[in-house]
This record gives sequence, structure tokens and C-alpha cells, in this order.
Amino acid sequence: MIFVVDASVAIRWFTGGPSPQAEEVLEAMVGSPGRFAVPELFVFECFSVLTRIAPNGREIFEDGIMPVLDGGVFRAPLTTALARLAEGFVQRGLTGYDACYAALARELDGTWLTLDRKAAGRVGAGGRVILLDAGERFGL
Repeated sequence: MIFVVDASVAIRWFTGGPSPQAEEVLEAMVGSPGRFAVPELFVFECFSVLTRIAPNGREIFEDGIMPVLDGGVFRAPLTTALARLAEGFVQRGLTGYDACYAALARELDGTWLTLDRKAAGRVGAGGRVILLDAGERFGL
């Protein structure tokens, strides 16, 4: 099983309250990076959010996010096929960003891991999602 990690999970590693599930994802990504994927927009989202909310956001990004990704996590580009899959999730009410995560999970026959309750609730039958911090384990 491939797990597609949402930027909300990575941001939680460095900001906000403790999240045992987000920490579990981080440990698993470091230990088994080949089991994880992110759309390329993940990198831009993390950079944008961290530099906006943390005084040392660039350093957190460079020293915290990039080494995890560079360890072997698959970074998927936005292709025409992925955009077409994402369009179906946009029609269910997801933002274009969130739709890309859901579509990538579907394309890879995987599961999207997110902390975004609203987005998770809109995925519908067309995708698999686990809302972390809702008590559900993702079980590597």
C-alpha cells in the first residue's frame, strides 16, 4: 500500500500541538520511504506555509522537510491524467490542491493521509483517505 501524505501532516511535525499519528507518519516515511508519495505541490505548500507561520520557516523546510523527501519518497508531477482524476474530486467539493492528493492516491491505488477533516469528508466513494488525529491508524 502506498500512502500519499498531505502537507497538513508535514506542517504538524514542526508546528501546532503534538500529533501521535503525524509523528507515526514521519517515522514511517524515514524508515520506509518507498511506501510514500506526494504530489510535487506538497513541496511548494510546505515551503509556503512554513515561511509564513514560523520565523525560521526556511530552515525548518530545508532541514526538516527536504531530507525526508530526499530519502526516497516518490514525488509525482502533475500530469494530464492526474489532472483529469483530480477534476472528479474538485466536483465533490475539494480544492484543486486537495483534489491532487486524492487523485494521486487513487492513481497509485493508495490512501491519502491528511489532517484536514473537511477535505477528508468530501473524498467520497472515489478515493481512500485516512483522517489522522481521528483515532484511525494508518498501519504500515
